[in-house]
Amino acid sequence: MQRREFLGSIAAASLIPGSSFAQSSRRRLIAGAHRQQILPADYPDTEIWSFDAAFPGPELRARQGDTLSVTVENALPQSTSVHWHGLRLDNTMDGVPGLTQDPIAPGDSFDYQFALPDAGTYWYHSHAKSMEQVERGLYGPLIIDETDPPDVDQDITLILDDIRLERDGTVANFDNFHDLSHAGRIGNLWLANGQIDPAYPLKRGERVRLRLISAANARVFRLGLQGFDGWIVALDGMPLSDPQALPDELILAPAQRIDLMVDVTTDENEAFVITFERDGGYAITHFPISGPSVAARQDRPVLPPNPIYPIDLANARAATLLIEGGAMGGMRAARLNGEELGARELASRGMFWALNGVAGRPDTPLLDLSSGESARIGMANNTAFPHAMHLHGVHFSEVLADGRLGPLRDTILLNPQETREIAFQAHNPGDWLFHCHMLAHHQAGMGTWIRVSA
Repeated sequence: MQRREFLGSIAAASLIPGSSFAQSSRRRLIAGAHRQQILPADYPDTEIWSFDAAFPGPELRARQGDTLSVTVENALPQSTSVHWHGLRLDNTMDGVPGLTQDPIAPGDSFDYQFALPDAGTYWYHSHAKSMEQVERGLYGPLIIDETDPPDVDQDITLILDDIRLERDGTVANFDNFHDLSHAGRIGNLWLANGQIDPAYPLKRGERVRLRLISAANARVFRLGLQGFDGWIVALDGMPLSDPQALPDELILAPAQRIDLMVDVTTDENEAFVITFERDGGYAITHFPISGPSVAARQDRPVLPPNPIYPIDLANARAATLLIEGGAMGGMRAARLNGEELGARELASRGMFWALNGVAGRPDTPLLDLSSGESARIGMANNTAFPHAMHLHGVHFSEVLADGRLGPLRDTILLNPQETREIAFQAHNPGDWLFHCHMLAHHQAGMGTWIRVSA
């Protein structure tokens, strides 16, 4: 089923409902099943797994310096957990079953509580059977406002996704080895905030903070904006000290976020966020433009920095990460649970990828670091597919070809046969997952971890 079959049949959507809370309040989120109309009205509705019967889950909003307290109740038929993606939080609250917590069994609950030192755009999602549970809808936006937020006319969050639905509205099955061994689970419908091409009215001259979040299982979005001028002001929640002029194309890999500060400059009656595909560009969100115009701002916006942990590149502990496997990858063998297995036996167990010759999370960490120590990891993608590598607990910088450090991120895209290097200060104690956020790839072997000792 192609998305273009449905264009023109869907109504405009409203903003994601927000949920602000005070520092001491506790929010409850119920993970369960509900039915929601995703396809146009003349198609059946879809059973979604979601938080609080909303797809995406409710927008959680707090202020930098607050404490987030959330009790997650599991009303699903599977165990689950919640990862607070991109937050530099206490390790016991990171939400990784088998590494930082036990999974939340059906009928049970778990209390999450942690400080919020960083402002920015983040999201929360299931980290148990995540290829399936995130695809079914278990995710939502998490916005941490600055203590002195920038002056904008509108603050709009777009959580982008693609979902694979059958014509009867059901989520397509998850027993497809092709997804595990190739590019990952690619959907057949593009969604923004759970809608096909939703609408957000704007006025000419307005300044908009546009927060883009990718909740896609594997799709790498190539995005363009039409009708706006502006800047990239933050990546993966971390403000840029020198905002970048809005380019013609934005690359948004799974789990990445981009904060834009844009002004409505079009003379037309609509502006757009466009996704570029092989056969052309398609609106994934549109913005009806009305008058009268508001006075345009002339300043270039710069967000206040989050806490900075300097990287000592010259004395950093080094490690390498070789990514192997997948279709056309030529991986002949890898270790699984301490046993050396051939590719055929690995495939029979649903394992198609390896990091440094190991399929699945190893017993020993890639790096064992002391708090405050700097580290650098060189990564080589020796496969035919892209990988979005996500490190929990800290943000890293790419080590550029000239030796400079790039902007802070928590997820970096490695294209096929590409080599890149990242560096970070290990300021946050705990055991932190490092994995491919193409969720089928993680399920099929692409996961390791680092240890930071206090």
